[in-house]
Formats: sequence, structure tokens, C-alpha cells
Amino acid sequence: MPVQQLKEFLDQAGVEYMCLPHPPAYTAQQLAHHVKIAGDRVVKTVIIELDGKMAMLVMPATWRVKWQRLSNILDTDFVDLADEQAFQDRFPDCEVGAMPPFGNLFDMSVYCAEALTEQPELAFAAGTHTESIHMKTADFLALVHPVVINQGFTKPGAPKPAWLKKGQKPRKMALDEIMTSDVLGY
Repeated sequence: MPVQQLKEFLDQAGVEYMCLPHPPAYTAQQLAHHVKIAGDRVVKTVIIELDGKMAMLVMPATWRVKWQRLSNILDTDFVDLADEQAFQDRFPDCEVGAMPPFGNLFDMSVYCAEALTEQPELAFAAGTHTESIHMKTADFLALVHPVVINQGFTKPGAPKPAWLKKGQKPRKMALDEIMTSDVLGY
């Protein structure tokens, strides 16, 4: 049982946590709704393919991946969403889509959105769609040792660039304007 293995790992590490049962949650946002926690404190675990290797990306439940920016910040030529069939064997005791954000336990690098590190506590799927773990962010960071990144994501309510707004065409920009803008993700 995945929850039990995770509990044993956390117990051996001597960290405090709570395991909560809840109705089935198939997305991190559903988990946030069921446990009545803001989406910025619920971890979305995304398995990515990074130059041919599997890695784990963890971010707030309400955020989305900005693939080109993620590729730039990770200084890689190829980053993509991993196919579930390609990675489900890596998590033999977990339900697909409910992997806990402990990539280090599954021999994966973990990349963590900086926004998660600013939260006092986190909640995440515990290997099933019906149980979640709630723990201090500092303990999570100490156990996982993720690479913390501050780009490659978009948060809810982030304004779209003017050229993406409905009915507008992209405007031509001078090279020096492009280099100093957010267009390239810097």
C-alpha cells in the first residue's frame, strides 16, 4: 500500500505529518477542494521527460507548465509531458496520477516551483486518489532536496501578453526590446 510506505518513510525521518482520507480526487485542484485548502498549498506532481530521462516537476495545484520557459530555465533541448504508460512502472504501488512528490524515492530528479517553498505547509496525494499527506514545507524540502526554479510556470490570473488578447495581432518588436522583454522567458 503506497500510503503505508510513505508513512514509514516520513516516520523514519522523524517529521510530523497528517494523513487525511477524502473523496476521490483525480486532480490536485480536486484535492484542494476536498480538503478545503488553497490551491497554492496543494502540490501538483507532473512527470516530465527531460532529454530522454524521467523527472518530477512539482508546482501549486492551480498553476500550469509553460513548456518553452521550462525548457529555457532547465537549459535543455527537450522537455515534454511524460506518457503515463511510460512511467507507471516507476511507481508500482501508486495509483496513476496520485504519485507523491518524492521523486527521490523513485530515482528521479525533482524540480520544484519556488512558490511552493514560500508556503508554510503542503498537501499532496499519498499514492492514492483517496488519501493525502499534509506536512510542513520545510520538512518536505529537507527530505526531497528539489531543484527550486522560479520560471516555467504560469499562475492563475496572470495577465496574457497584449498580443495574445482576443482580436489583437502580434506587434513587431525591435531586437533590443525582445531581449529585455518577457518574450524569451528571461
